[in-house]
Amino acid sequence: MKLPTFCLGELCFKMPVIQGGMGVGISCSKLASAVSAAGGLGVISSAEIGYAEPDFREAPLEANLRALRKEIQRAKALSGNAPIGINIMVAMRHYAEVVRVAVEEKIDVIISGAGLPLNLPKLVGDSDVKLIPIVSSARAAKVLMAAWDRNYKRRADAIVVEGPRAGGHLGFSKEDLSTGHAQRLEEIVSEIKAQWGESMPIIAAGGVFDGADAAKQFAAGASAVQMATRFVPTFECDAHPDYKQAYIDATPEDIVLVHSPVGLPGRALNNAFVKKIGAGEPLSDCHQCLMKCDHSYCISDALIEAVKGNVNEGLIFVGENAHKCKGMTSVKAVMREFEEEVAKAML
Repeated sequence: MKLPTFCLGELCFKMPVIQGGMGVGISCSKLASAVSAAGGLGVISSAEIGYAEPDFREAPLEANLRALRKEIQRAKALSGNAPIGINIMVAMRHYAEVVRVAVEEKIDVIISGAGLPLNLPKLVGDSDVKLIPIVSSARAAKVLMAAWDRNYKRRADAIVVEGPRAGGHLGFSKEDLSTGHAQRLEEIVSEIKAQWGESMPIIAAGGVFDGADAAKQFAAGASAVQMATRFVPTFECDAHPDYKQAYIDATPEDIVLVHSPVGLPGRALNNAFVKKIGAGEPLSDCHQCLMKCDHSYCISDALIEAVKGNVNEGLIFVGENAHKCKGMTSVKAVMREFEEEVAKAML
């Protein structure tokens, strides 16, 4: 059986694979361009993207917007001008400014979660950029779609449905995740497809590691899948080699739920930093990067330390299947293996 055809309007993709946006600095132009060049949709994460700019501490907004422009331009050039997406978290301060710059740089797709992007259509104006919200329940999708239709006469170009096995910030309570009460990904996909029918492309995310996982989502009605974890231990990933090695070395027991200052649980590797979080140690100053923050520690600093390779003193977000990463590979190899795995699973 062939892979499903995946299109966002006039944008059609050889592979029904969206690379999940991973911040800070994990998915920038190098990884995103490689995925897009291989036939999927590569995605840059905008979260604190200017962390390596010399003026980041003194002028974080200017540094982030400058770096964002450079990364989008570089990704377009490296991919041969293939479509490039960007992930922009609603929870980030200066959300509107980041959206504006992405539109000015002719980004093809905006994917937005960590909150409902209720005013995203207003921010992009009459741009032809494709809009894909991220939700963790059919109810959230219904609320968002109704608001977009009522206020802007705009429909989402697709919806990312993120299940409880994802990495990073999760749209479920820690209690539901710990007890197994979080709704399964297939159930959410089915509910949304029943509401909007086949005309709404659904992108299944959260725990999709290989073609066998993807085949289950395609059977449930998904048009594409979003994968993130599997792209980390690739030569093209923008993270430090030690960060990638941490994924390769991970065991199932290393993967835990952590508290985030954003107010959401997250999934990460249980390193020395996470143990300090659990002990309630004061870890760093707050840099006011989030709209909502409990100031228990600076998550931006934690993620920056990790992407630089300080794997014991930084926060390493991972998906539930990170322990399945067995060694370094290339994006092309991941995509080729994925296609073979789907074909085998669909026999």
